[in-house]
Amino acid sequence: MLRVAEQPDYYVKSAEKTLAVLLAFSAQSDPLTVSQVAAATDVTRATARRFLLTLVDLGYLESVGNAFRQTPRVLDIGASYLSGLTLPQVAAPHLQRLARELEETTSLCVLDGQDILYVERVLSPRLHSLNTAIGNRMPAWVTSMGRVLMAGLPHDERERFLSRIELTHYTSKTVASIDELREELELVADQGWSMVAQELDEGLRGLAVPVYRGQQLLGALNVSVQPGRVGSDSITEQMIPLMLQTARDIADDFGGRIAAN
Repeated sequence: MLRVAEQPDYYVKSAEKTLAVLLAFSAQSDPLTVSQVAAATDVTRATARRFLLTLVDLGYLESVGNAFRQTPRVLDIGASYLSGLTLPQVAAPHLQRLARELEETTSLCVLDGQDILYVERVLSPRLHSLNTAIGNRMPAWVTSMGRVLMAGLPHDERERFLSRIELTHYTSKTVASIDELREELELVADQGWSMVAQELDEGLRGLAVPVYRGQQLLGALNVSVQPGRVGSDSITEQMIPLMLQTARDIADDFGGRIAAN
């Protein structure tokens, strides 16, 4: 915020106060009273009340008893900015945060034909390679990301996808048949996430969760985990919940909150 001495002639103080009132709600979801908004924005109660009632008239706030809360219309303020962002741009900071928290490589992939396509990737802080592998492809059926995306397909489309697969036994752990793969996809659809352990490469274990915007499947969020680094309890109790929350955050920032309303 500019100090009074620094404010140019064109500066509209009321615009600053309006934004301050709206931002007072951004850190929490509970309704705020006039007194709480006045204290948060350093204005009198009478001034706070006038701004709050004006924002109610404009549709950005609603009254709840003696308090106020934001309405979904506040999302319109950032909608034009968000509409210009691509999914990888939106996902990048979330993938970076997750990579730091888990100390593992995180990725975002989409389905392209029979393959998954890496559209964003953040390497584990423990690694020093500069190869981000964005644009790389892998057979969808043998990756955790691909199985999440395949599991999200309508039944008929999933069956057509399965009919085009040519199974290759990359390792001794690779899924043995289409029927076995079909059962695995049903499990993924039921539990909402996928783990593929050393089916494509002996040293590769991947976890993936879907990224949905409303009913639209945008892509798959993946975390690569070195075999033996974490146990199954850590995966189901710690990693998967963090991944699911990150997927929701990505979807929300890509317009998911608007799609849900």
